[in-house]
Amino acid sequence: MADIAQLADQVAAAFPRESVSLERGAELVLRLRREALPEAMLTLRDDPRFAFEQCMDICGTDWPEKPERFEVVYNLLSLALNQRLRVVVSTDAATPVPSVASVWPSATWYEREAWDMYGIVFAGQTDLRRLLTDYGFEGHPLRKDFPLTGYVEVRYDEERKQVVYEPVALTQDFRNFDFLSPWEALTTLPGDEKVHLNRLETPKPSQADEGAKP
Repeated sequence: MADIAQLADQVAAAFPRESVSLERGAELVLRLRREALPEAMLTLRDDPRFAFEQCMDICGTDWPEKPERFEVVYNLLSLALNQRLRVVVSTDAATPVPSVASVWPSATWYEREAWDMYGIVFAGQTDLRRLLTDYGFEGHPLRKDFPLTGYVEVRYDEERKQVVYEPVALTQDFRNFDFLSPWEALTTLPGDEKVHLNRLETPKPSQADEGAKP
């Protein structure tokens, strides 16, 4: 904990205009303004106090009730100093976030994924194409307001021998969920029916035994 506290002090001193906090007990989080992102990421990579050589991943989160509904989360790792840092930048559906692909080339893959899933735009990213969905896919499926039905899905039709696009149709059976665990759902166990069959009846006392009682 002392190492994390020291790192938090160093990050706060390096970025006095930004927010630094410890979340979930032992996770250091730096919240940046969008315009400060490129310079801050270069500092976090090149400054020997931080030495975050690797950007482990970039992901998005969606908070529809906020004016800037999206957060872009960067998870950084320093192998040399054995420390981690989470950087968070917020934006809306129209305002781009500066790309960090020039700082960490691996960020291209993650920025494409965030664009595909959330529609987050990255300024300076020259390869902003869909990654996980089909080329003709409409919308961004990880947005919380993305409808379960109403858009199209793609599949291969064996009879027509081609890829076809159809409206999404969720079978009703797959919309009803049983949240009971397998043990809670069992009212009887296998073998319970044998209990009564194998139970021996208690012998009744004879008349001689009844007469011998005091």
